[in-house]
Amino acid sequence: MSVISALPFLKPIHQRPPRSSPGRQRRHTLPASEFRCLTPEDAISVFEIEREAFISVSGDCPLHLDEIRHFLNLCPELSLGWFEEGRLVAFIIGSLWDQEKLSQDALTLHKPGGTTVHIHALAVHRTFRQQGKGSILMWRYLQYLRCLPYVRRAVLMCEDFLIPFYRKCGFKVRGPCEVTVGSLAFVEMQYPVRGHAFMRRNSGC
Repeated sequence: MSVISALPFLKPIHQRPPRSSPGRQRRHTLPASEFRCLTPEDAISVFEIEREAFISVSGDCPLHLDEIRHFLNLCPELSLGWFEEGRLVAFIIGSLWDQEKLSQDALTLHKPGGTTVHIHALAVHRTFRQQGKGSILMWRYLQYLRCLPYVRRAVLMCEDFLIPFYRKCGFKVRGPCEVTVGSLAFVEMQYPVRGHAFMRRNSGC
């Protein structure tokens, strides 16, 4: 069974189309809202959103275009995109890690035997911000991870001003991160992914 076919909450959310007048032929339209794993073909759209979201704040991107393609080729199942009428509006990209704490290698490596999902980036398109989409996407992503039996926890590194956001999503601060990017320092946060058997029995995973 494929990962996506096992996850009911990743199926498209369809809004009921407006009633058409008698005799008028109904036009085919894209789903109003859809959640799915990303593919390498989505890399440019991902990078455009990420670049605008991060460079204005931090001066750099967590992932450059070649790194985005790298992870979407190696582990697309650890990504999640939110599409509105076929347009990417928000995304998360992750990879597997196999050590207790993040290190500099975690920025570019995917460790297939790992049980920790390292969340590299979450970003929302500028025209869709302040609508709660980041929180919704993270909630869906964490529920999705519960259906992957090899995942035990999710970790990320963020700047201090983002700690309240991730705390609301259920993450807890682990302390200063060993990773630095230029002059930027980060805090490492963790979310325990629990209840695999329960979730599989009760959510169709």
